[in-house]
Amino acid sequence: MSAEATNPEAHPEARPELRRRSRSRLDLRRLGRAALLGPPSRDRLPDAIGHVAEAHRAHHPDADLSILRRAYLLAETSHRGQMRKSGEPYITHPLAVTLILAELGAETTTLTASLLHDTVEDTEVTLEQVREEFGDEVCFIVDGVTKVEKIDYGAAAEPETFRKMLVATGNDVRVMSIKLADRLHNMRTLGVMRPDKQARIAKVTRDVLIPLAERLGVQALKTELEDLVFAILHPEEYEQTRALIAAHAGENDPLPAIADSVRAVLRDAGITAEVAVRPRHFVSVHRISRKRGELRGSDFGRILVLVGENADCYGVLGELHTCFTPVVSEFKDFIAVPKFNLYQSLHTAVATPDGHVAEVIVRTRQMHRVAEAGVVALGNPYTTGEAADCDEERVDPTRPGWLSRLLDWQQSAPDPDTFWTVLRAELAQDREVTVFAVDGAAAAPRTLTLPGGASCIDAAYAQYGEAAHGCIGARVNGRLTSLSSRLSDGDTVQLLLSHDSSSGPAADWLEHAATPAARIAIGSWLATHPDDAAATTTAARAPLSVVGARGGSGNAVADLPNAHVRLAGCCTPVPPDAVAGFVVRGGAVTVHRVRCPAVAQMRAVGRTSVAVHWRATADCRVTLLAESFGRPHLLADLTEAIAREGVEVVSATVEPPVEQRVRHTYTLQLPDAAGLPALMRAMRDVPGVYDVSRA
Repeated sequence: MSAEATNPEAHPEARPELRRRSRSRLDLRRLGRAALLGPPSRDRLPDAIGHVAEAHRAHHPDADLSILRRAYLLAETSHRGQMRKSGEPYITHPLAVTLILAELGAETTTLTASLLHDTVEDTEVTLEQVREEFGDEVCFIVDGVTKVEKIDYGAAAEPETFRKMLVATGNDVRVMSIKLADRLHNMRTLGVMRPDKQARIAKVTRDVLIPLAERLGVQALKTELEDLVFAILHPEEYEQTRALIAAHAGENDPLPAIADSVRAVLRDAGITAEVAVRPRHFVSVHRISRKRGELRGSDFGRILVLVGENADCYGVLGELHTCFTPVVSEFKDFIAVPKFNLYQSLHTAVATPDGHVAEVIVRTRQMHRVAEAGVVALGNPYTTGEAADCDEERVDPTRPGWLSRLLDWQQSAPDPDTFWTVLRAELAQDREVTVFAVDGAAAAPRTLTLPGGASCIDAAYAQYGEAAHGCIGARVNGRLTSLSSRLSDGDTVQLLLSHDSSSGPAADWLEHAATPAARIAIGSWLATHPDDAAATTTAARAPLSVVGARGGSGNAVADLPNAHVRLAGCCTPVPPDAVAGFVVRGGAVTVHRVRCPAVAQMRAVGRTSVAVHWRATADCRVTLLAESFGRPHLLADLTEAIAREGVEVVSATVEPPVEQRVRHTYTLQLPDAAGLPALMRAMRDVPGVYDVSRA
């Protein structure tokens, strides 16, 4: 693979920002030569970190550079003699990583740890030395980005390293900031690696590092990582996009003229603002070309408007929508409703008199700093002081919803392969929903933040943990619904739990669980209850049969001394049904109707049944199927008919209509089995219901 095919920076004419990166690379070569000359005199700042110091002082004019001098001297001395595969001194790597962070506005502690981030992993320097010389904070961050020993973990070293970094990030987000900058510099210099290794690193970057950069709001790193990955994994499409951008560079670009018009409009309105044309990066151009087909000149960039105050953003918006024709469908207000990664801006699009449509982003300068650098721009989020100027707009980034979920479920995934697979699936979620979980015993609803596509099952495990194994139903916005129902932003959900300790999830719950915590908990329960899992799988019906409420009813007695008996949820036997029992793990006996398909399955694999008889007590649990024509309020009318018979609804499921016909599945607790025929007649009498039968 050629250098051009693997590196977007090989075509600086395609994107003006790349010229700056080319200059930075030349600077790094000079830094390497300066590092080879050895340390400077005792009081002079080393030439090699001059660029770092300059970038740092641009954001933090009063920063104390003495600690950076000491960190550089330790790093340079300890890495001396080590070379990168490119042939450059190894010290150029921590210098480059630190320069990336300094340009983003990272505070001094982050830069100190960045200079030292490979010393413990690759040299004789120990964590204790780092702690003694630079303090606990720097030591913690360096430890967080240090890889686990491959000799100890083997093939699990990579997932366990990421697990270690993520756990450390839960305590200090600066750990992941350094990891992202570290990966960016490694990706910039990946051309010296074999093609297969380039592809492997690029895939991990795509699946893990880029989503993490997005979630932490570090857009400047995310966009460049996307372009570098795009070039390696999709060289042909990358080359087509590069050619498209290069061809556009030779044409008349309408965006500068539109930017001039915007400046004039805002100047006449008395609004002080900076207006600039912001070119799209390679992946953005590729995505928009696939979406729109042939691109117009205004599709290759956007207009960026920077103002001083929040109110000015809306003033700009009003002027733009007054003086140009707004494209209403393109308007988004991320100031009133920020994204989960701290991002705030107004997005709109306007049409000019000559027919061009330009996308416009409006934000304050502080919003711009956070949009570009995310958590890096927030300084030290754990103390006030040098980041105090950000306090008004800052949200504590230490435990956003996605990170809290990740840290919770990773504890239940001791297997590295499971952790690695589920981590990628979690990071693939591109949005979040916030729902309000109502608990009858709680004074106020609990706010749950879940990934997009989450179901009531996910909400149950988020709220109750393993107690959600006994979930038998849910109400969303006051209406009884299936546990498989997907939740929308702002929904109110009430989860209904069985008090039967033997309750457990059905195997098909896995099809509807989106969160790692729910999937791991369900999978673990099913693995330890294989017999119950087989029974619930047999009973499963689309979209989701609520079979979690097994047992209760105590009517059946097994001919086995001291055996705990529970009724199978798949066939819900009641007196006087002919039944058979089977011993399951833990010594309990599960009772099925003899005609239940699960009985045939167990006997086919050589399982011996246990004789079971009914006690004289009359109460029982049963599952009924009601088939009807769809109409409004049918579920409410059926539930009312059941209640009039003095029967408790344990759970209910309504399947999607098919040709205007609907199937309802009820699990019911009857005070007397003799009342079952009357109950079924009462349900058949409900208008629209044409059949009621036992499950």
